[in-house]
Amino acid sequence: MRMPPHAHVHIVGGGLAGSEAAFQLAERGHDVVLHEMRGVRGTPAHKTDRLAELVCSNTFKSTETSNAHGLLKAEMRALGSIILAAADEARVPGGSALTVDRDVFSSAVQERVTAHPRITVVREEVATLPSPGVIATGPLTSDKLATAIRERLGIASLAFYDAIAPIVARESIDDSIVFRASRYGKETMPGETGADATSEGAYLNCPFTREQYEAFLDALSAADQHRGHEFDEVPYFEGCMPVEEIAKRGRESLRFGPMKPVGLRDPRTGRDAYAVAQLRMEDRAGRMWNMVGFQTRLRIPEQQRVFRMIPGLENAEFLRFGSIHRNSYVNSPASLTSHLSLRDDPLTLFAGQLTGVEGYTESTATGLLAGINLSRMLRGDTPVVPPPTTMLGALYRYLREAEPAHFQPMNANFGLVDDLPTRVKDKRLKREAIAERALADMTRWRDEMIAEERLSRAT
Repeated sequence: MRMPPHAHVHIVGGGLAGSEAAFQLAERGHDVVLHEMRGVRGTPAHKTDRLAELVCSNTFKSTETSNAHGLLKAEMRALGSIILAAADEARVPGGSALTVDRDVFSSAVQERVTAHPRITVVREEVATLPSPGVIATGPLTSDKLATAIRERLGIASLAFYDAIAPIVARESIDDSIVFRASRYGKETMPGETGADATSEGAYLNCPFTREQYEAFLDALSAADQHRGHEFDEVPYFEGCMPVEEIAKRGRESLRFGPMKPVGLRDPRTGRDAYAVAQLRMEDRAGRMWNMVGFQTRLRIPEQQRVFRMIPGLENAEFLRFGSIHRNSYVNSPASLTSHLSLRDDPLTLFAGQLTGVEGYTESTATGLLAGINLSRMLRGDTPVVPPPTTMLGALYRYLREAEPAHFQPMNANFGLVDDLPTRVKDKRLKREAIAERALADMTRWRDEMIAEERLSRAT
């Protein structure tokens, strides 16, 4: 579908993703209307009406490419992120982290966006889905727009809170302790049926003795919990009860809940364990494993300390920590295309936390790619996604291929990215090699995309 390059594009939401998408589109010659509700209607979280206001932390996390967030930022810089340019100007001492002065940062973004001759900022609440446009309204999407999204995608496609369990890197799990099995042997690996099914089972099981369980329960009950903002409070339903809250109901409550050992006989001992913590495969490659039923509000250091008491997880590398907080997000793998658009309208894209990503950097990155892709489609080109050897491409692959029934928001982590062709034992050297490959592939992908767009315009 080819449209005039200067047709108006509507961006809903002036946060990190929306501001990035608006600027990317404007820089590519499109006239953009950026709709921001704050100014006529506030939110429980924001304090100002400035674009790209940082609500929680003032850090975009690490800048080192051996860190997943640092690698993603390096890829975004290769694509010309305006948000990172503003963050650099507002940077304050924070070691290797990109830490910013909140006011300086949001002022810098607002100045860049409002000064652009092709961007018009309109202060209003939007209750419809734009086409062509990008919806980047974040976790506090207004009720009216949330209703419109739910009606368009289906009632089950929009969640209003997160109950997230930690995810552990497979290579950090001790195979000498854990065993593979499903309860009563009733479930095999995903996608395996009939003669192709194995007897291994779909879960990794961490068996507890009574003494280990009692020590774990004591540590869990005494651990420090995160206390968020009032707007972040969510009701506890039975299906998303924090594991520490279950533990408060009684010493046996976990053994009759998420740590139930029934039907999980350890093949090496021939006996049922006293309690069992289960992990479920999170990705098709089996690099990431979800701690089933361990959604939590424990602080991150406490999660590391307490959950490493689980047999087999003593050296666990946490790719994502657990949390429970208010959030609105779309079930992307069930509802959106590979470039995060409506399936019945490729010119209506989603970006930011609403797509099911977690974190400032991840949200901004989806806004950046949404701007690039919408511009391409408006000029008659097909949408593109970086290869899964890059952090950005791997994040998009997760949003496309995750199991819809278990979909939860995800942050950037090395468990998402394709493995190296040869094994590297040293973890830091491995990540450095992955980062080097990712940046080379991102540069190649960007250059090929630019060359294709130039050729398309010339013809």
